[in-house]
Amino acid sequence: MNISVVIPLLNEDESLQELYAWISRVMEANKYSYEILFIDDGSTDRSWKIIHELSQKHTEVKGIRFLKNYGKSQALHAGFKRASGDVVITMDADLQDSPDEIPELFNLITTENYDLVSGWKKKRYDSVIAKNIPSKLFNWAARRTSGLKLHDFNCGLKAYKNIVIKNVDVYGEMHRYIPVLAKNAGFNNIGEKVVIHQARKYGKTKFGYDRFINGFLDLITIWFLSKFGKRPMHLFGALGVLMFMIGFAAAGYIGITKLYKLAYDLPAILVTNNPWFYISLTTMIIGTQFFLAGFLGEIVLRSKRDKERYKISETENF
Repeated sequence: MNISVVIPLLNEDESLQELYAWISRVMEANKYSYEILFIDDGSTDRSWKIIHELSQKHTEVKGIRFLKNYGKSQALHAGFKRASGDVVITMDADLQDSPDEIPELFNLITTENYDLVSGWKKKRYDSVIAKNIPSKLFNWAARRTSGLKLHDFNCGLKAYKNIVIKNVDVYGEMHRYIPVLAKNAGFNNIGEKVVIHQARKYGKTKFGYDRFINGFLDLITIWFLSKFGKRPMHLFGALGVLMFMIGFAAAGYIGITKLYKLAYDLPAILVTNNPWFYISLTTMIIGTQFFLAGFLGEIVLRSKRDKERYKISETENF
């Protein structure tokens, strides 16, 4: 099969039939073999009924329905597990992503051998204050932390080699950072294509301002996992040793100062009455806890690596 189109959706019953017709026209015009996977993320309107009707009439249409709203990342994860096409295209169901982009995205993957191609909505029809400015800030921060020179990390229109989506674990709200996850998994040939962005035709957006807060928190998580996910001791251990040595040196200085004053009959307060003594003691305790956190992280990772080696061995023997 040439292409799998994965479409996560929530309450988009007005656009589904039009979207299917548009995709099928593009596919048939280019003689692609294809499947369309609609992932209903807990819709409360007629979305699932329409998906069911389409699947009864057209064998290339398949549907997955969640019992409740789990989020776009979980919907993409479910779609990626079921997708069987050589190239996987993701797009939103609100008709803001144009299926006419599919042939060029497909060619970039198959002909130019990109692992992943991300869409760039260079000209947007969203609110400037509500979406455009926050989106620019968000993408700037993502570029700085990830090293990927993409203009639009959160564009729903993307193309992947099948092997990429099978090796990327999308969870939480990490759908915004699939290019970063792919890079961390070893897929470095990541490109970008300017795509058409259309004004929303039906309904209203499902995302609020909280998505930007969650997005930046997820970005911090991705940055940390990229830098220290495989070596937590390098961060926590280094911080722990540094803080412990600072606290130990401060406590030693306090003790030596006390002995010096006693030796020369100088006025001196009790060590336990010195507030700096407790600050240095607290610093040593926190440093020890950081070190232990790094040590425990290494143990967890070692156990995980052992489990992965066992799975690989079992597969090879089979």
